[in-house]
This record gives sequence, structure tokens and C-alpha cells, in this order.
Amino acid sequence: MDPLLLARLQFATTTSLHFLFVVVTLGLVTLLVVLQTAGYLTGKPVYERLTRFWGQLYVINYVLGIATGIVLEFQFGLNWSGLSRYVGNVFGAPLAIETLVAFFLESTFLGMWIFGWHRLPRGLHLALLWGVAITAYASAFWIMVANAWLQHPVGYQVRDGVAHLTDFGALLTNPTFGFAFGHVVSASLVTGGLLMAAVSAWHLLRRTPDFALFRTSLRLGLVTAALAVSAVQGFGFAQFGPVGQLQPTKFGGGPDRDATIAEWTARFGPGDWDPPVLSSVGLGFMILIGFALGCVWLLLPLLWRDWIIRLRFPLWLVLLGLPLPFVAVLLGWIAREVGRQPWVAYGLLPTAQAVSPVPAGLMLASLIGFSLLLGALTVTNWVLLARHAARGARDPLLGRPPAPEHDDHHHQPVFA
Repeated sequence: MDPLLLARLQFATTTSLHFLFVVVTLGLVTLLVVLQTAGYLTGKPVYERLTRFWGQLYVINYVLGIATGIVLEFQFGLNWSGLSRYVGNVFGAPLAIETLVAFFLESTFLGMWIFGWHRLPRGLHLALLWGVAITAYASAFWIMVANAWLQHPVGYQVRDGVAHLTDFGALLTNPTFGFAFGHVVSASLVTGGLLMAAVSAWHLLRRTPDFALFRTSLRLGLVTAALAVSAVQGFGFAQFGPVGQLQPTKFGGGPDRDATIAEWTARFGPGDWDPPVLSSVGLGFMILIGFALGCVWLLLPLLWRDWIIRLRFPLWLVLLGLPLPFVAVLLGWIAREVGRQPWVAYGLLPTAQAVSPVPAGLMLASLIGFSLLLGALTVTNWVLLARHAARGARDPLLGRPPAPEHDDHHHQPVFA
């Protein structure tokens, strides 16, 4: 067994599962902001009910997603000590900012929002949710800054065999960052929008009493998914420009491919510097799913004609389309990350030099253990989401008004 292969499989498994939590978190928190803001401005109780219902699903996904993220962070030190040692001074900077600024603030705002129902002024309570959303986007921002640096190292200088950060601004203006960040955000909105639309469609198919309630969330989800899928396609195709210029061996090779490979061979020795075919396969299927998701525009008549909703067939299309964005984001991750191989930091640090000197048996044990743990968390997450989504919006636990206090003074026994 090859420890390098086992380490890559472990990171691929844990990252893929964690990414599923991330896209749901980003997508749902944006829709929650829209719902609670609409409720604050209009005063209509329907928006508070929807905020409580979808907020409960959001909290479930967020709490379990934290555990998967913690496991992911540990692997940098456990399995990839060469990466931490060689580029930690650069790569670690955006990760530290994400943890200290975005993650802790996001958790604090979310906790205050959860327990602030009917205790805080409505405006302050809404501001907390806006804080949750802004810090969630900040978290994604800094993670993508770090990932973009691995795709195209900039703003650094190697001294004594270690990369040191020399230009922090270069991290933020990395040409592989902007379009990729927009692509991830819009993909999350597609996922959150279709999740909201699919759950709403399921309740409408069951003819639940809350027809008007779930019709509202169905419309919001479809509009969000339709707008976001156009952004996904735009940001996705826009990335091919930087990829061809900055990563000449990726996706079939660029004009400077042969010269780049000759330079790498002189620096690192002979080897197979072409990325695996798997990355191109994932890219092809992701593009097909992206075009298929574009058909969500054809479902927009559901927004203004109730008789179309009662036909049931369009609702089944929405429900059956739910897995597509999740498959697409995983394929997109494969295309971006596997396409960088055999480099951890493109053109700077080969993957074989970044892996920790861990015996194969121990690496296999950690692969099995982490995979089972994150697999259990993922299954638990979806079981809880399905269970609470099926209960409907009659009386979610989140945001339930406190029970009135009873005056039992006259019922207390009197002792002589």
C-alpha cells in the first residue's frame, strides 16, 4: 500500500463530505436572510414561520458540519506535514484569518440568533442573522484565497528552503481566485435554492394544509436557483482563461506545456507531470449537469400559476432534480483539485514531498476511521434534515415563543 495514495484518498473523502455541508450552509443562510428581512419589513407572520422552519434545518446542517471541518483541519498536520512545513507561512495566513475572524464570529452570531428569539428586539435579531451570513461568506472567501494560492502560488519568497509571505495583497488579487470564489458561491445558491424548492414541492405533493406557505418557499427557491445557475455557468467558463495561462498542463495542456514540463524535470527530476484523466472526466460531467440545471428556468411558470402546481408533474421534476447540484459540486471539486496533481502547490511543491512519513498501516487505519466518522455524520445530517423537513412548518422548535408563566400562588399548600 502506498502511503501517498492513502493520504490523498483520505483527504479527498473528508473534503468531499465536508463540502456538501458547506454548500448547504452558504445557500440556506442567504435564503434565511431574505425570509427574515421580508418578515421584518412586511410584518407578515408567514415569513417568520418560514424563517423558523428553514432556520431549524440550517442549524442542524451547521452543527454537524463543524465536526467535519475540524477533522479536515487536523489532516494538514497529521498527513501533510511537508505542506505545513514548506508553505505554512503563506498558506496558513488565510486559514488562520478564516478560523479566528470568520468562524468564531459566525458561531457567536449564530448562537445569539438561535437563543435570541423573542428575547431581543426584532431589528437586532435580524442584524445577528445578517452577521451570520456575512461571516459565512467571509469564511468561504478566505478558504478560497488559500486554495487559489495552491493553484497558483503568488506573493512569496523561498528562504532557507521555506516559503515566506512577501505580498499579502497578491493573495487577494490572485488570478485563480475571483472567478473560483464566484463559482463556489453561486453553486451554493443553486444548491440551497433547489433544496428549498424540493422540500416545498414534496409538501405540496402531499397536499399539506400549508399550501400558501410552501408555495412561497417554492417560488423563492426556484428564483434563487434560476438566477444562480446562470452565474454558475458564467463563472465556470470564465475560469478556463486563467487555467490555460497559469496551469498549462491542466485540461489538455496549454501553449507553454512542453516548456513548463522541461523546467519541472530539470528542477525535480523526471516524472509524470500530466494530471490524471479523472479531472477531465469530472469536468465533462459537471458541465453536462450545469446545462441540465439551466432548465430550472423552464419551471418558473410555477411562480404565478397555482393550477400548474396542482398538475404535480413539475413538482416531481423539482424533487427529482435535488441530487444534481450536490453531484455537480463534487465533480467540480474533483476537476479543480485532481487537475492540480501531481502538485500540492502548483509548480512549487510536489505531492510526494508534502506527505507525512507515516507507515502505510497507520495511514490506512486513519483513512478507515475518518471515513467512517464523517460518513456517519453525513448520514446523520441527512436523516435529521429529512425528519424535520417532513414534519412541516406547523410548530418548529426553533423560535418557539416561551410558555406563559402561571401564577400558582393560590395553589401552594400552607404549612402551619
